[in-house]
Amino acid sequence: MPAVFVHGVPDTPGVWRPTLDKLARKDVVTLRLPGFGCALPEGFTPAKDDYAAWLVDELGKIGGAIDLVGHDWGGLLVYRAVSLEPSLVRSWAAGGAPLDPDYVWHDMAQAWQTPGVGEEVMRQIVPEAMAPGLMAQGQPKDVAEESAAALDDTMKAAILSLYRSAVDVGKAWYPGLSRITAPGLVIFGARDPYVDWRFGETLAGHVGAKFALIEDCGHWWEAERPAETAAALEAFWASL
Repeated sequence: MPAVFVHGVPDTPGVWRPTLDKLARKDVVTLRLPGFGCALPEGFTPAKDDYAAWLVDELGKIGGAIDLVGHDWGGLLVYRAVSLEPSLVRSWAAGGAPLDPDYVWHDMAQAWQTPGVGEEVMRQIVPEAMAPGLMAQGQPKDVAEESAAALDDTMKAAILSLYRSAVDVGKAWYPGLSRITAPGLVIFGARDPYVDWRFGETLAGHVGAKFALIEDCGHWWEAERPAETAAALEAFWASL
């Protein structure tokens, strides 16, 4: 019965390491999004529906009673995967990501979604500046440096493509939430600067999931507050 973890943007699987170190269970699998510190598979388009299909396929390969966990874009992909194929998982937990028709993308996302502007923003991002920026938002040094080192031209292009495919992701994917049948947990940091935690609370209520708010925490709860994150996950799994 593996727990499968999916990272977000601009991260790598290493963002889960602080939380995994706090978990009692060791039957864990961390997935790496195509193009994020690795090559894109031949013929793969880094767009929202393609990433969702990729996740469904990866879960099918793993099989068993999966406890699926995602953060940020990994959270959005979790919502989508469990709405497309509800029987693939035993449970799901996700957060740090909105899926609401009323959500307005944050400023950086809007920049990435703008042709020309996004490319210039990416050109200016260098590891020497990116790592300290992530650390200022609560990521441990090793996690921040790993993510920064992975941000090569392939990953930059994948991020731009993904965000440009997702301008209206709330409107496109929100109706599918009604198909979710597996028990869920929505996790948010109370000080998330990219999305108000109330979007997470509303989503949890809409799908009948539990909601966990981690106080004094920003966007990256799995790296900034790993003990609290692990405790929330373990309490949720114990309730199943």
